[in-house]
Order: sequence, then C-alpha cells, then structure tokens
Amino acid sequence: MTEAGVNLGTIGLFSLVGLPYTLKFLWAPVVDAIDVPVLSRLLGRRRGWLLATQIALVGAILFLGFQNPAQAPVLVAVGALLLATASATQDIVVDAFRVERLDTSEQAAGMAGYVAAYRIGMLVSGAGVIGIVAAIEVWGIARDKVWLWGYVAAAAFMGVGMLATLLAREPEPPARRDGAGEGALARLTATAYGAFAEFLSRSHAVAILLFVLLFKFADAFAGVLTAPFVIAIGFDKAAYAAIVKGVGLAAALAGGFAGGALARAVPLVTCLWIGGVLQMLSNLVFSAQAMIGVNVPFLTAAIVVENFCGAIGTVVFVAYLSALCGARAHTATQYALLTALTAVGRTFLASGGGFIAEATGWALFFAITTLAGIPGLILLAWLQARRHFDTLK
Repeated sequence: MTEAGVNLGTIGLFSLVGLPYTLKFLWAPVVDAIDVPVLSRLLGRRRGWLLATQIALVGAILFLGFQNPAQAPVLVAVGALLLATASATQDIVVDAFRVERLDTSEQAAGMAGYVAAYRIGMLVSGAGVIGIVAAIEVWGIARDKVWLWGYVAAAAFMGVGMLATLLAREPEPPARRDGAGEGALARLTATAYGAFAEFLSRSHAVAILLFVLLFKFADAFAGVLTAPFVIAIGFDKAAYAAIVKGVGLAAALAGGFAGGALARAVPLVTCLWIGGVLQMLSNLVFSAQAMIGVNVPFLTAAIVVENFCGAIGTVVFVAYLSALCGARAHTATQYALLTALTAVGRTFLASGGGFIAEATGWALFFAITTLAGIPGLILLAWLQARRHFDTLK
C-alpha cells in the first residue's frame, strides 16, 4: 500500500482488519457444532475444518494479490478482512486440534514446537515474501505486477499446511455431540450454551477468568511500549530491528523449549509460578536500560532476557489454558473464549501505558509494569490454596 501511494492514515485504519482475532470466540461454536460438508466426512471434523480454512486462505490471498490498493481500497479492505477471518478460524481449529490431540502433560512441549514453527512461518510470510517480491523486481518484472506474484507465492506456501493436515492424525471425537440428532442451528445453539454453561459451572470460575485476564498483564503492559521506548532513548531503528529479529527470535525459541522442558519436569502450578515471576521481573531490564541509555550490548542482553522469560511464561500459560478446555465437545469454543480474554489484557488494559510513561519517565514506568504482575500472582496463590490445579493433572 505504501508503494502504491496510499496515505498513512488509511494504512493505519487497516489495522482494524485484525479484529477477527479478538472476536473469534463468537463463531468458535460453529467449529464445534457443525461439520464441513464432504471434508469432515473424509478427514474427520477437525481436519475437515483445517483443510476448509486453508482453502479459504488460498482464495483470500489470491484475491488480495489481484487488487490495486490505490484504485480499489475498499476491495483490498474486504480481501484483508476475509483473510483475517479465515486465518482466525484456522487458529480456532488448530488450537482445538492441539488441545485434543495431546495429553495434558504434553501440552507445554507441544506449544513450544507450535510457537517455534509459528515464528518461522511469520518470517517466511513477512520478510520471506518481501524478499521474493524484491527478487522478482530485479528480474525485470513490472513494478505493478511484482506484488501479485508475491501473493501467489504466499498462497503457494499454504500447501505446507495442507500437507500437514492430510498427514496428521484426527483426534478422538467426543463421546457425545450436543444435539447430534437435531438440525444445524439447534446443535449450534446447544454447543454455544453448553460451552459457556459448562465452564461457568466449575468451582471458582470467576477467579479462573480473572487469572486468565491478569497473568500476562505485566508482560503485555511493557510490551506495548518496548519498541517506542528503545527508539525514544536514541537507538537506531535498524539496529533495534536486527537485534529483535536475530538474537531476540533465538531467545524466544529457546525460552519456548525451556518452558516445554520445565512443564515436563515439574507440576503445572509450579511452572506458572516460575513463568509468572520471570516474565514479571524481566521488565526491570528495561528500567536499567533507561538509566544506562544507548548501549547496544546491554540492549541485546535486555532483549534476550525479556524474550526468553516471556516465552517461558507464554508456553506454561498456554499449557494451563489447554488443560482448562477438557470437554472435547466444547474445546474450540472454550479455548477461543479464553484467548480472547487474554487479548483484552493485551489491548484494552495496556492501552493507557503511554500516558503513564509520559507522567513517570521510562525507568519508573517499567518498574510499574513489573508491579502490574502482582494481582495475577495473588490469584495464582488463591487458586492453589483451593486445590484448583489438582483437577488439571
């Protein structure tokens, strides 16, 4: 869009097409209740949905590739929204597949592998596609056509996911599907009601939801302003990007696998304590960076510490969310609801961080973000005292 001459205001508004990722819990019951015609019969309900969303993604990517952002911004917006909706739906299905396919003891290790592959996929679809476009341009293809072929390449990469879908083993279906003998609308209504009712009927349901909301809050609170902080104190954008994409990525991958190994070695509640404390205290490295100023070696160490600790917290937390979604008839709906709740903390609760940073200065701001992790740990202690985690083994 930038190369096509679209103004920055319009480009900024396009961030709203990411809303399906926050609202995906609204249609997650469809994934639990309704089978995809033909595909679900051939592949099973989860793999059938996976292949259907992947086919939809290919179509949406190609549709976008054939649009001109300067001449038809509305069609680009429609294509981007379709793409985000299909992608969010694929997320729903992948999460349900992973939760149902792995035992509770395997969830953290499985999530570590998932996060590693996801980050590699993001690099391929982001920097990789841009690299392909740059290479095509060097070959002499007209500039107004190079992005089309970049999108064609991106659509072709979906073949990797399709192959994985065909080779994967379908999870065991639920023993009983809600409203199995009724019409699609009745099954959908019963599934949506059953998913929420089953979760809210659990002991300490409200405290569990508050814990889900607050556990990653300190991490999200600091993360929203980490990049603006680094640039504001005088670092070069290119140097920061190189550190984040290089050692930062490596540290995040290492932290993910460390979290998976930790979850195999100690109980889930112990993992949550370790991950919660680490991700909270890691924010203090940016307070130190604010006092030290521009120092590339220290920034590199700070990014490594923050990414490593944050990844451990993420992996063990996702293992906990997966353990909460034990009812196979409602896996997709409940997991989508819980992840949407974490997004509230990441977007709405952390949105006022800039005003706090302006009032306090960077060093004190990151110290405050560390304290923001305390309510989540208090809830963790409260739930542990009531033996909540004993039921998740």
